[in-house]
Amino acid sequence: MHLMTECMRWFGPEDPVPLSFIRQSGAAGIFTSLHQIPYGEIWPLDAILQHQRAIDAAGLVWTVVESLPVHEDIKTGRGDLSRLFDNYTTSLRNLATAGIRTVVYNFMPVLDWVRTDMRWPLPDGSCSMHFDPVRLAAFEIHALNRDGAKDDYSTEQIRQAGHWWKQLAEEDKEVFVRSIIDVFPGVKWSLSLNDIREMLAPYEGIDEAVLRANLARFLEAILPTAEELGIRLAIHPDDPPFPVLGLPRIVSTATHIAEIFDIADSPSNGLCFCTGSFGSRIDNDLCAMVSRFGSRIHAAHLRSTRLLPDDCFLEAGHLAGSFDMAAVVHALLDELDTRRSSGAEEWQIPLRPDHGHIMMDDLGKPEGITPGYPAIGRMRGLAELRGVMHGLRHRIEKAPNKCTATPSLPPEVFPRVHRHP
Repeated sequence: MHLMTECMRWFGPEDPVPLSFIRQSGAAGIFTSLHQIPYGEIWPLDAILQHQRAIDAAGLVWTVVESLPVHEDIKTGRGDLSRLFDNYTTSLRNLATAGIRTVVYNFMPVLDWVRTDMRWPLPDGSCSMHFDPVRLAAFEIHALNRDGAKDDYSTEQIRQAGHWWKQLAEEDKEVFVRSIIDVFPGVKWSLSLNDIREMLAPYEGIDEAVLRANLARFLEAILPTAEELGIRLAIHPDDPPFPVLGLPRIVSTATHIAEIFDIADSPSNGLCFCTGSFGSRIDNDLCAMVSRFGSRIHAAHLRSTRLLPDDCFLEAGHLAGSFDMAAVVHALLDELDTRRSSGAEEWQIPLRPDHGHIMMDDLGKPEGITPGYPAIGRMRGLAELRGVMHGLRHRIEKAPNKCTATPSLPPEVFPRVHRHP
């Protein structure tokens, strides 16, 4: 029975969810990064191997790099690009030396992702992440004071944003602002609002066409090395998949993905298929996207978003969103089979459950949870996705309504207990 490789994300030694817990979830692989290294600097081989040894010692495998960050100067087309490109290719060579050949990256300007609520209460008592454009308008207009922000919102959204902001206590405003500007995965940079303003400034005058041209320049510089090393680069879609903070988006739709693949028709120019990001737009047909771009999907983030009125959305249970997750998994398994039947050397698609609800014991750990990455909620998500995969495979590979005998468990699972008289 051939299934996608089950993985989990790990943020390194400081992650409140240790590798030992991840192994107990049933995952076999790890998506991880060297978060301690500043963006644009070389990943030394020794640091890569040390990280890899820690994962190996836990009985897991470093399957996917997530992410090898792209420096903001590359996205804006400014600064010493030759040095940044050289550093990136050197890091790729060091990763290949360690045998790691699937590398996720993103091309989102300034912020990797945006939510307006990190602990949105759900009817069952668990908490989710939530996006509300009215609250983002409050951040942009009343906290960040971004020039032109009001042009991006309706009169009613601006009115509601002002009312909501006014009724917040000062300490609640600080918590809200921090939740937006300081959620870079795996790192705490303690950014200020002024830092965000300075990061936004270089994007003045950069639209979709310019940002796409800068991505093309990056790929043209990096892909020859990736192809030489057999590395599969996988771009992550925008999150959310529409403009925020007045910034352009170029990885949000099927049209965007086709444009990126037109830059270079190479297996090294691939996609990290994030169902949560793509699923936050009602006009994205996820199954059609898997069918169209399947051969270039090098990794998968599986999570569900539920679209709500007024352009809001929340992170739903992994099987409870606004799209059919089981159908998407089916399409990915079909792609897996196509690769294997063609004799492709790289036929696997590593997946991880992306994000998860804060639930059960994790509800009492507000300071001990990386936003989006609680242990229990992700384990529930992985279990649900595993069940979908096994159910689909059983339906395909077994005769209908015919059960087979359950094989006996090997002795190492339940070792024999020797009772002494």
